[in-house]
Amino acid sequence: MPQQFEITDVICHVVTVHVRFLQSPQSVWGARIPQWGCDQAHVRSNMAKKSIVIGEDDQAIRGALSEFLESIDYEVIPAMNCAGIREAFRNSSPDAAILDYSLPDGTALDLLPQLKQSHPSVPLILLTGNGSVPLAVQAIKEGAEQFLTKPVEMAAIAVVLERALKNQRNFQKQLAGKAREKRESVDPFLGTSSAIREVAEQAERVCLSHCPILISGETGSGKGVLAKWVHDQSPRAEEPFVDLNCAGFGRELLETELFGHEVGAFTGAVQRKMGLLEVAQRGTVFLDEIGDMDLQIQPKLLKILEEKRFRRLGDVQERQLDVRLIAASHEDLVQLVQQKKFRSDLYFRVSTVVIRMPPLRERLEDIPILARYFFERVAVDLGRLHLTLSDQTIETMATYSWPGNIRELKNVIERAVLLAAGETIRSKDLHLEFKSEVAVGGESQLTLREIQRLHIQKALDAERGNVARAAARLGLTRSTLYNKMKTFGINTLRIHN
Repeated sequence: MPQQFEITDVICHVVTVHVRFLQSPQSVWGARIPQWGCDQAHVRSNMAKKSIVIGEDDQAIRGALSEFLESIDYEVIPAMNCAGIREAFRNSSPDAAILDYSLPDGTALDLLPQLKQSHPSVPLILLTGNGSVPLAVQAIKEGAEQFLTKPVEMAAIAVVLERALKNQRNFQKQLAGKAREKRESVDPFLGTSSAIREVAEQAERVCLSHCPILISGETGSGKGVLAKWVHDQSPRAEEPFVDLNCAGFGRELLETELFGHEVGAFTGAVQRKMGLLEVAQRGTVFLDEIGDMDLQIQPKLLKILEEKRFRRLGDVQERQLDVRLIAASHEDLVQLVQQKKFRSDLYFRVSTVVIRMPPLRERLEDIPILARYFFERVAVDLGRLHLTLSDQTIETMATYSWPGNIRELKNVIERAVLLAAGETIRSKDLHLEFKSEVAVGGESQLTLREIQRLHIQKALDAERGNVARAAARLGLTRSTLYNKMKTFGINTLRIHN
């Protein structure tokens, strides 16, 4: 009959196992259970073995535990005291450690801070013959993964070790995901233009608040990138960021995506579903293209935002909601309100702060910076580090109108890097989809500064020197246009004459 054990103490999320043998007490450490480990060993046989440090001063216990772990395909690094454990961690990269609490030259608690600092992701499992709840709590606070009270069965050790290594893998995946997300993230404020600096100043002022934000701007101008940046700089940065494109769903599907549903709420609702608002609890919800939201859903969203409570479809229970809303639209919501296509009360609720992302044609001086930035990243991702981007190619990009904005710029560069036949990306490699208005006018040989000055001059001429109307025509604020006029030496009096 196999040995049995009971779990008698649970502390927080870490299980403290007190094992009481009901049979064969003399085989405290010596019982081998090869049947338990055969399948696991077979699975691991084609992978690198996990290395486990065993810190135990009792030679018999250390030998028995080492033999058992090796039988289930672990590599064992034995140590008999604190100094030996430190040396094992210095000279190798263990995947986990099983440490006796009492050692000849100290205790495991003395080791924990140092080991967690040098190897933060390595799970540390402590064993003790005189366990107590206060000692277990202290060990967990110091960084122990598990705290086991002797005597303990080999099978229990194996289960605890396997669980600890699984947690370690999940932790490493999370770290890798965060690192990849950081590496792939894009600075929404790349550039030196006054237009993007103005956006940066606005975003920095509001990111620490919890108020709703409405981001307006053309498709591809970077609204989603800005929304993620605001979340990452906010007090909710460690909580979920959930984004949903309202234009991609019909009314019924959008409703269940936002609010969730209970079983039987409608035909086909065979299991409970959490809505994205619930998933984003304490975090940020980004509703892209909110102007396309169905009019029947808008009052429900308004009620939720005002009362901070919601109900899943088919449920009677109200749930508390704590989320920050960031909305975006490429359409003019004020115009949609006037056309009765968007509720005015919802507009006023989501537009506490409005940030306008300028189109790329209003940021001509930023194109070289953006082009080089995307080129360097794409060249690395595609393994084409030998490529260069010529100055002539950048000038060509600076004279293009970019109707698809930053998204189009990135896609054009990616295509050019992928398909370029030579060592340098030239203008012909860009394969631009649309002809630029500037290029058609025969002004492609002008400098970037001259092109921008000419563009502003033409807008002012068309509006007979009226700065307010010219600013509206250019999609700029009056203050921004005045600054540009001062920069380029444009005099409105001369325009009138």
